[in-house]
Amino acid sequence: ESIQKRAVLYDQGGDCHYDTISAFIKSMRGSDPDATLYWLAKMVYAGEDPRFIFRRMLIFTCEDIGLADPNALRFVLSAADTFDRIGMPEGNYPLSAAALYCATAPKSNSVMGYFDALKSVEHEKEGEVPNHLRDASRDKEGFGHGIGYQYPHSYREHWVAQQYLPDSLRGKIFYEPGALGFEKELVADVRMHRELQLAAIRENDGGLAPPEILSFSPQDKASERWLARAIDNLAPQLGAIRERLLAGHRWQRHHRVLDITADNGLCLWEATRQVPEGGVWALTPDEQSRDTLIEQAQNLPDFRRPMFLVGTPWELPELLPGDVRFEFIVGRNCLFRQRGDRTRLAKLLASLLAPDGEIALAENIPRYSQRLGSLLPDTARTQDADWFQRLQVAEEKLYTRPDDDLLNWDEQDLLRAFQEAGLDKTAVEVLAFHREQRLTMQQLHRWFEPREDSYAGRLLQAGLSPEDVRHLQESLLSLVSGRTVTWETKIAFLRCR
Repeated sequence: ESIQKRAVLYDQGGDCHYDTISAFIKSMRGSDPDATLYWLAKMVYAGEDPRFIFRRMLIFTCEDIGLADPNALRFVLSAADTFDRIGMPEGNYPLSAAALYCATAPKSNSVMGYFDALKSVEHEKEGEVPNHLRDASRDKEGFGHGIGYQYPHSYREHWVAQQYLPDSLRGKIFYEPGALGFEKELVADVRMHRELQLAAIRENDGGLAPPEILSFSPQDKASERWLARAIDNLAPQLGAIRERLLAGHRWQRHHRVLDITADNGLCLWEATRQVPEGGVWALTPDEQSRDTLIEQAQNLPDFRRPMFLVGTPWELPELLPGDVRFEFIVGRNCLFRQRGDRTRLAKLLASLLAPDGEIALAENIPRYSQRLGSLLPDTARTQDADWFQRLQVAEEKLYTRPDDDLLNWDEQDLLRAFQEAGLDKTAVEVLAFHREQRLTMQQLHRWFEPREDSYAGRLLQAGLSPEDVRHLQESLLSLVSGRTVTWETKIAFLRCR
């Protein structure tokens, strides 16, 4: 074999050596098979060690092809093994086959996200492993390690929204799938999981992972708050809400979209993908929410990024350019937040519509929300039937008091508000959503705080005696012991033109 080797016609430590291998790699990266074969032949003719060339191609399969074609690494590695078995001159066949495979394969350099992560590790050395991701076989009782971890295989499609990054990096994006080959098939799932995960995190009041639990016990408030967040898997419900809001719109690439509740990003990114030649305006309630969304938008080209606004829906006329009108306005729980003047807000939104524009809203209806009495076990209901009947009557009054505009409205009120705003083509549909939720001591204390606007305070105003309210609190205490309950939410989906 040594006789078959040609003497190196250029200095392997000189410029010609590095320039030629550089030209070879750049030709493969540029998907030019002709130039690839030329520079390969030039190196082989000059006596370059084929093992050096294979080494560079193996690196290339991971750096420049990546998940666009996961078989590239296997193919080049197999070609290198074949070369070692047969030697030269027949080794030219696996050598050139590997080079052609690399040149013609779809390309992706998404693996470079690893080096972004490495930089973050260098600058964020204090980032700790969230408690639920820690080894539960050690320190579970003392520190709560592993408590709250959700096993993905226990869920449909083997995925559940939970936080995996440290708190300091929550929402940070390192991996952006490429648009070619096998990786193209990953784009939709990766983005959907990421968006629903971040939306669920923000939905749960700003974070799924707890701080370090220095002393853990079943009654520890911090740990109970974390367990409630961990078990409460919002992602499927949020995904269904997004699908219902966006699926009915007749998208055009040039449409302009206004998301009036963009703070959790639920509808924002899908809308951005649907209107590449139009534009998306995103209203957030504060600068922190805006900055989080800007961070998520960094991987988008400048002309595709949403335009972010900070303020309330009432400030939209001042925040928006005077002449902009929208083909689609979308929001979630916008009218619920703007209690008391829904008709005026409906008129404001209608004034921002372009001709043939559409509004799609999803609104939780408190009037149909979960009654605490329905969470009680059958034994608690039957042991004191008279008390339970008084509780049911009071709970019904609580949600129908004419002077309580936070709770006393329903889907017909929404429909009427938008019809009065001049939108004749208006329809509303109410759907029930169910999810498992863990009751916590924190929730119980909040419900029974001695305030007029707490659940207990409202029950007292509805005619329930203090003794009956206390009996309800004591009955619910039995549920705050590691058990979960099925929580029902009814959402009105409003669509109007």
